[in-house]
Amino acid sequence: MCSKRALLRLSAGVLLAGSLTACDQLGLGGASKPVFKGVDLTGAEYARSLNLPDLDGRNRSLADFKGKVLVVFFGYTQCPDVCPTTMAELAEVKRSLGADGDRVQGIFVSVDPERDTAALLKAYLASFDPSFVALRGSEEQVKAAAKEFKVYFAKVPGKTPETYTMDHTAASFIFDTQGRVRVFSRYGSGAQALTDDIKMLLAEKG
Repeated sequence: MCSKRALLRLSAGVLLAGSLTACDQLGLGGASKPVFKGVDLTGAEYARSLNLPDLDGRNRSLADFKGKVLVVFFGYTQCPDVCPTTMAELAEVKRSLGADGDRVQGIFVSVDPERDTAALLKAYLASFDPSFVALRGSEEQVKAAAKEFKVYFAKVPGKTPETYTMDHTAASFIFDTQGRVRVFSRYGSGAQALTDDIKMLLAEKG
């Protein structure tokens, strides 16, 4: 389960970043900038750091993936729709890029560390693309990461204590090869929009 209210809340927060680039995209502010299909986050003062353990317990940061376009998504393995669709689309995009797909790295941050064990996450991501990396921290670590990204998530009680779902922001954050957040890609935009934005970032020089 993913909240439309949460997505709207975050979208409202990123609209300012998008509006700040509008003049440049119209040729009114000097050097031209890429026109992304997603929301342009270039210069945003959040989503600037990520430090969580991977499935081997090693802390990973954005710097570890420098040189690749990084797609970060917060989700959980028992998500019925948004999470598997997002991962499947990203895997499709990587395949469609051919050799350039090796320069794209998917990162899945679990917002449900209580149930998302290392073994479960490994099997889950391998079903989409074995190169995808899962990050799984403590509840406090995940909350800190979500705060840095302005991502919303919350537990929604089920019929039993074990059958809860997670309400969470349904979108991906795309980083350029220098580790800078550049695009907010909303769920439902489709694989082609994601492909176009990633291609732009892969084509950038520095």
